[in-house]
Amino acid sequence: MSELVLDSLPGLPSLYRSALISSVPLPWVRGRSATTSGIPELPTVHHSVAGVQASVADLTRFQHLIGAPAHDLLPSGFVHTIAFPVAMSVMARTDFPLPLLGMIHLRNSVEHRRAIHFSEKLDVSAWAEDLRPHPSGAQVDLVTEVTVANEAVWTGRSTYLAKGSRLAGPAVAPKEERTTFIPPQLTTLWDLPGSTGRSYAAVSGDYNPIHLNALAAKALGMKRTIAHGMYLASRMVQESKPAGVESFAWSIDFRSPVLLPARVALAISTHREAGLWRGTEIAAWNPRRAREHFTGTLAPLALTD
Repeated sequence: MSELVLDSLPGLPSLYRSALISSVPLPWVRGRSATTSGIPELPTVHHSVAGVQASVADLTRFQHLIGAPAHDLLPSGFVHTIAFPVAMSVMARTDFPLPLLGMIHLRNSVEHRRAIHFSEKLDVSAWAEDLRPHPSGAQVDLVTEVTVANEAVWTGRSTYLAKGSRLAGPAVAPKEERTTFIPPQLTTLWDLPGSTGRSYAAVSGDYNPIHLNALAAKALGMKRTIAHGMYLASRMVQESKPAGVESFAWSIDFRSPVLLPARVALAISTHREAGLWRGTEIAAWNPRRAREHFTGTLAPLALTD
């Protein structure tokens, strides 16, 4: 696999503009990159950028947004915001076979291997892998790795769905049957105003119109603007991780979008043995409709190795 070294972090607004310009449907699914058999291929390239340092101002605003105390260590979700433009630059390539606009965020899994100080210089690398069928289209993983002096300190895998982008080849497996959701014991409620998407965009740089503008959201299949998945994930981690834990893994699976404004109910179940934290499970849902929004897990990283 080759490597494309970027001079600096790409700007997310310009990437979204490029995605809009190139969003005209093409052959196969999108028709951008395919083998001689007509089956699309992912670009075999890593995008990387070196020497990235967190902005203290952005860090402070991010901490305030997710309810975290001011601290000189980077929240796990904030590391994602630093690395995300590099992953986006992979998806915005002309040879990336799925449409960037309208991509649905299905899942995140992260290994946060140690505390990361805001003053550390971060090297970020991102690539795409595992393009595969989904009952509603095609899905792909974007993998991002953050290193400090060649030490891997944070690795994230984000899974996205391109709805309606059908892959050639074997028949798509039938949809999994979901059991009826029964809300667990309530732990807390989040009241998210209609401005939540704009607030997160201001601190993360993620100005995807599906989170900002009702007309754009409707054009992309939503009833109204939706909360960023990584805002929900970052807040989930902040409210579920015990204080002092510096090496941990977490994941989040999105079940249905959070339409803004919203009230989100959460159940947070923490497991301990002999006084030691062994993990936390989270469920979030719409309390009015009893519709599940997401599930999540956190665990000490040593238990996941």
